[in-house]
Amino acid sequence: MDKYIDKTSSQLARPEYIEVEPNVRLHVTDVGDGQAIVLIPGWPLSDEMYEYQYNELINHNFRVIGITLRGFGKSDKPYGLYDYDVHALDIKRVLDQLDINDATLCGFSMGGAIAAMYVSLYGTMRVTKLVLAGAATPRWTQREDFPYNIPQSDVDDLIALNNTDRPKLLSNFAKIFSATETTLNEGIGNWLTNINLSASSYATGKCLMALRDTDLRSDLKKIEIPTLIMHGKKDKICSFDLAEQTLKLMPNAELVAFEKSGHSLFLEETKKFNAELIKFACK
Repeated sequence: MDKYIDKTSSQLARPEYIEVEPNVRLHVTDVGDGQAIVLIPGWPLSDEMYEYQYNELINHNFRVIGITLRGFGKSDKPYGLYDYDVHALDIKRVLDQLDINDATLCGFSMGGAIAAMYVSLYGTMRVTKLVLAGAATPRWTQREDFPYNIPQSDVDDLIALNNTDRPKLLSNFAKIFSATETTLNEGIGNWLTNINLSASSYATGKCLMALRDTDLRSDLKKIEIPTLIMHGKKDKICSFDLAEQTLKLMPNAELVAFEKSGHSLFLEETKKFNAELIKFACK
């Protein structure tokens, strides 16, 4: 049997699923050795979205942990609450079980909002740096004192479409996911669609409600750890002015603009995304 063991590996196989409450397991990609970078996907993706980050980060001597939120990808899909508090608690339970310390927590889109909520609620015992990539912060929808991004009524329409024709909902989002409809090639587009379709319709709708209703302005003001904001200038899903508003609220943040990217900056400018993440985590 010894011939099947990789003598260069410093680790045994790590669990692919972690139970965060009875009968609810999250899918976790946990690879590499070294300082931890924790990756949280956006709606309605899974940790598979970070395929083109994993190897690069491993090669730079990081331990990379991708956590798929409940209701999405290969994670369990229970009935119940799907607000940011629930997702943040799930992340806490994963990091506690893995005994992760001094990590850089990176969240994309809704995952960025959830990552910010995690730090606001649970502090810096396990996370000492935060990355918000195309994040839905400080809030995703407009209100009287926040005239940015999309009206709440638009999200109501998305929820209705999810309940009647989810493939059309995902197709509509795919058209605005990158800077142009042709920025990402057909293969990448099909790959993303397949990941999105693996989400439960229930979780997809519930998380749209959380995106519509959650306001993180008071939470962001509490976050004092170093924070990197990465955001596409051509983002049609989380407009660039959301990044600018987030920067104003956070006392220890910096903003890096991705001039060529829409929402999918991790795919449109992959080399820059990876390089900025690595540089920030190494500071």
